[in-house]
This record gives sequence, structure tokens and C-alpha cells, in this order.
Amino acid sequence: MKKKVKLIALLASFALCVVARVSGQDLHFSQFMNSPLATNPANTGFIPDGDYRVGINYRNQWSSIMSVPYKTMSAFGDMQIVQNENGWLGAGALILHDVAGSGNLTSTKIYGSVAYHQMLNLGSLLSLGFNIGYANKQINVSNLKFPDQFDGHFFDNHLPTSVLLDNNNISYLDIQAGLNYAYFPNENAYVNAGISTFHINRPRESFFNAQQGVDNRIPMRHTAFLNGSFKLNEQWIINPNTYFSLQAKSHEWLIGANAHYNLSGDGEKILIGGLYLRNGDAVIPMIGIGLSAYAFTFTYDATISTLKDYNNTRGAFEFSLIRQGVFQKFNGNRHDGICPSFKSGY
Repeated sequence: MKKKVKLIALLASFALCVVARVSGQDLHFSQFMNSPLATNPANTGFIPDGDYRVGINYRNQWSSIMSVPYKTMSAFGDMQIVQNENGWLGAGALILHDVAGSGNLTSTKIYGSVAYHQMLNLGSLLSLGFNIGYANKQINVSNLKFPDQFDGHFFDNHLPTSVLLDNNNISYLDIQAGLNYAYFPNENAYVNAGISTFHINRPRESFFNAQQGVDNRIPMRHTAFLNGSFKLNEQWIINPNTYFSLQAKSHEWLIGANAHYNLSGDGEKILIGGLYLRNGDAVIPMIGIGLSAYAFTFTYDATISTLKDYNNTRGAFEFSLIRQGVFQKFNGNRHDGICPSFKSGY
């Protein structure tokens, strides 16, 4: 019973903080490697074994302790649009949609992105990209419960509250930029590192009117990642990955690896498995399958922080579905051999 009371108080305080100042961590996915445009805009059009790709991501979090779980969805697409002998231009779009908690705190963001990729020599590539987007947030306060509505036994929505919003629907412009470097000494090894900065324009995000001495601008978020792909033989490819994000005083670090096993021998059917760790928060197993041009992966966040006492380690589940391909398979593709693959002709 004490745990339930503590949890109710925790969630009530969290709801109050969300409404009072919405400047927490951005939307994110455990499968950062399968959400490329949300990870770094320099990934736009950087498709080592294809000319285009489209994908969707879905995340459901805290359903074990919240009556209304947090749901995050995204859809993206990008392609290579302008090519020359030593480089190419990529363009893409990203939609992020998130619904959080009983107040239906809804966030919708739509971005357009562009990146240029320049070959430095036969074994390396430098990419620079940016995106610009429109963001909207809205909330239904009538469904929330606040500390001053607690009567000593229960939260009563009919009791008056001192929490009054000036606006429950806000919009703003958002800008980000990123830089990537890829190194591929041979057809069996590939390493990619990138850094990016989000909210460069520091947009103001608040359901309250501007007040002197109160800074409601979104803190810039800085990210870094390092990915690798190593083909051991015709049956196995290993992909180690790590990702770090810093925003104000909040940070996130993921590290792990997944492996691809060639089920069919020709790369048309692939079994995917892996394990990741979000430092201090969750262990994240991964399983998936690749069928021709499609790849489906599923992950589950098993909580290892103190929150496991309330959710019994049931944190979040997430899936990703990506399709990628080439417009003309035998057109002298400029990126032959960049990324290890089971398939021939790439």
C-alpha cells in the first residue's frame, strides 16, 4: 500500500512538472540505429546498401504502471536525389508523434531534411546535414490530477486547482544539424561515427505566457553515435552500436550489438538478434527478421533502475519496420562495398 501511495504522489508531481515547464528530454527510441533521421540529420540519404528507404517506429512505455501508457510513433523516408562522381545529395522527411499520460500531452513534429555526402577517398566519406521542422504540443488538463486536489485519501478532479494554463496548444519552429564520418577499408568492415545538435534555434516551449526571469526555451540536445558492421563470413555479420545524448542535465547512453545470420544463403532471409544496455535504466534484448528488402526488429526495455520495484521490470516495448532498395540495381552504384552485405550486386 505504501508503494502505491508513493507511486501516486510521484506521478502527480510528474504531471505538475510536465505542465509547469515542458522542457524535458526529447522523444527517443531504444532502436536509435533504426531511426536514422531522428538520430542525426546527416544520415539523410546515407543508405550504404540502397538508394531509398522508408520506415516506421513505435514505442509503448510504462503500460504496467500507467493507466494511459506513453506512446511514441514515427515515420520517415529518405532518398538520394543528386549524384556525381564523388558525392551525392540526400533529401528526406520525418514525422514524430507522441501521446503521454492521462493528460494526453500530445507532441507532433514534422521535419524536412537534406544532407550532402562527399567521398574523401576510396575508403572514407564525410556527410553534413540539417533539418527544419514544425512542432506542435497540446494537453488536456481536465484529465490531470494535481497535488492540491488530494483530499487526504484520493485525488478529486472536482476540487479547484491553482494550476491554470495560459495556452493548451503551442507551436514553434525547430532546427537541427549534424556531421557524420564513415570509414570502409574493405567490403567486410565498416565504421560510422556522427555528432549532431538539436534545437539550435532554442525555440520557446511553454503552456504559460513569457515571464521575466523564466527561461522556457528548449535546451540544445547534443548527440554522438558510433556504429560498426563487420562481416565474419557468409553466415554472420556483427553490428556493434553505441549512442550518447546530452540535454541540459539529462543524459542517455546506450551500448550493445546485434548480429545478422544468413538463413537462406543468399541474404534474402536474415535472422537478427542482439542485446543493448541503457546505462542505469534498462537491459534491452532485440530480435528481428529480414525478408528481402524489409527488416523488422522488436526490442523490450527490461527496467533495472529503482523503478523496477513498481513496474516489475516491465519498461517498454518497441518495434521498427524498414524497407530500402535501389532504383536501378545495375546502374554502377557509387556506394558499392561501403557496408558489408550478404547480397551480391550492392
